Amino acid sequence: MDALFILTILVVICALAFDFINGFHDTANAIATSVSTKALKPRHAIVLAAVMNFVGALTFTGVAKTITKDIVDPFTLPNGSVVILAALLAAIAWNLITWYYGIPSSSSHAIIGSIAGAAIAAAGFGSLNYTGFIKILEALIVSPILAFVAGFIVYSIFKIIFKHNNLTKTNKGFRIFQIFTAALQAYSHGTNDAQKAMGIITMALITSGHLTSNDVPLWVQIACATSMALGTSVGGWKIIKTVGGNIMKIRPVNGVAADLTGAMIIFGATYIHLPVSTTHVISSSIMGVGASHRLKGVKWGTAQRMLITWVITLPISAALAGLFYLVLNLFF
Repeated sequence: MDALFILTILVVICALAFDFINGFHDTANAIATSVSTKALKPRHAIVLAAVMNFVGALTFTGVAKTITKDIVDPFTLPNGSVVILAALLAAIAWNLITWYYGIPSSSSHAIIGSIAGAAIAAAGFGSLNYTGFIKILEALIVSPILAFVAGFIVYSIFKIIFKHNNLTKTNKGFRIFQIFTAALQAYSHGTNDAQKAMGIITMALITSGHLTSNDVPLWVQIACATSMALGTSVGGWKIIKTVGGNIMKIRPVNGVAADLTGAMIIFGATYIHLPVSTTHVISSSIMGVGASHRLKGVKWGTAQRMLITWVITLPISAALAGLFYLVLNLFF
């Protein structure tokens, strides 16, 4: 086997590993509220999320095409397979570090920063597709702001509609409804997050000469959907604890508002083919709901720690990817 073929196999394996890690790293966010309110038992929530992630991952490919072509041009990227492998190793490393410490960092930031960092190490800043890259960055920045505002508005509407209702009965009803909103949020997660690995594998197939277009092969869709579903089945308990309880004390009505908001923002991004951080969106929607419920009820210290992690993820993952590229370039 020649070096390029070996590299392509390694990229596919690492991309599926990234999706698997993404499954237990990011999907924890999708079910955190339903677990914290006891709407679903943890085991049932994970099974539900795994199934809905799988279905969601097979539904769309627009985000995958954006990842394939909008950060760098895979048709002209020098030493492209090494660049992609370095990016995946860096993103995986950062995801595992943040998962270990229970920090809901963004897999999206990690992989996008890593691709940019490895490409810059390989061919300089001119290798970036600045129009597409800036568009992606704008989506990553704007989406959590929209989620916060939308969460605030949605819960404010809930307060008006249900202000005369019995609290116990209302919570019971919302706890049942939250099963459906958790499923919706897990499905929306699959429509956006699983496509990132699909885009990376497609990019690797282009750079290695196995594909001549950015259309995502069916086997890539199925492999990535399966990998993310398996990762989801492992669960991400540390992150569930952070998102589900350390941002605010969540009741069923809060959980439903946050789930609906998160799913709405993620679906909107998927529809216009833009990758967003489901971690950012879901956490920000919870903060928006919490601020609407009671401003002092939000644990802003946790929010601050999450914000710092979000800000540093792009540059750190880019630097890690650059280092991985320099090392891998010695062997390939």
